[in-house]
Amino acid sequence: MSIRRPLTVLLASPRGFCAGVDRAIQIVERALEKYGAPVYVRHEIVHNRHVVDRLKALGAIFVEELDECPADRPVVFSAHGVPKSVPAEAQARRMLYLDATCPLVSKVHVEAQRHHDAGREIVLIGHAGHPEVVGTMGQLPEGAVALIETVEDARTFLPRDAGNVAFVTQTTLSVDDTADIVAALRARFPAIAAPHKEDICYATTNRQEAVKAIAARSQVLLVIGSANSSNSVRLAEVGRRSGAEAHLIDDASKLDLAWLESARTVGVTAGASAPEVLVQGVIDKLSSSFDVTVEEIDTARETVTFKLPRAVA
Repeated sequence: MSIRRPLTVLLASPRGFCAGVDRAIQIVERALEKYGAPVYVRHEIVHNRHVVDRLKALGAIFVEELDECPADRPVVFSAHGVPKSVPAEAQARRMLYLDATCPLVSKVHVEAQRHHDAGREIVLIGHAGHPEVVGTMGQLPEGAVALIETVEDARTFLPRDAGNVAFVTQTTLSVDDTADIVAALRARFPAIAAPHKEDICYATTNRQEAVKAIAARSQVLLVIGSANSSNSVRLAEVGRRSGAEAHLIDDASKLDLAWLESARTVGVTAGASAPEVLVQGVIDKLSSSFDVTVEEIDTARETVTFKLPRAVA
């Protein structure tokens, strides 16, 4: 009988679902309970294949655009937020719609509108094509928001009035990358208006800090999350910068044990849209091949909760 090699698993805390994701999923579940199937959802409610597949099995139908939805069934807008034109179209069609936009994304929308109303030119730090960025830019008239993705973009951006610029950010960015971009903007535009409170959400920040704490002690970092999940991709990037060999995996079936050939310590975390059951699945797979000791590394306590919309509360 072979003796299994010892392996220490450092489990990041906080990890997994944030309050905005939890709220969005509950909105779809409650809508299905209240109105019956099918309930339509515009775009993936959150970026996780397992979550989407489970809701599909309950009767949710996922579409990309509102014109794919019949007017007589409820439609839920995803946690990432939508351009203003989407609820306007839903109202024009007299549809029942439920907005599952994360309240912290809605906060960015309000900030952008406030800056626009004050006559400022707005810079949005974010990733082109991400639904949250599309939604934020869609709060204002075309051309009112300039997208900046890199430090180089910040260095070459030419505003109409250098003394009247404001910035907002996507909520799921790398904290360190964003700080570099903001520094480049401030160097060029010292009077640039900033958010009252940082736009990168508490959950993104906390999960990145937790990864830094475990990656520094790990040879390999396993980030559980989908490839289209911005916050999950950022966690893997943060892990690599902290010195670990980081892998983004959907679930235990994507875990290649060959990655761990020379590892003594493995870090495990999950993106904000990844359910805890997937974390347990990865630990179970590791435990089947190694003599695993799990050590939970707690770097922050999260107590944030968000109310559900009245229609499904």
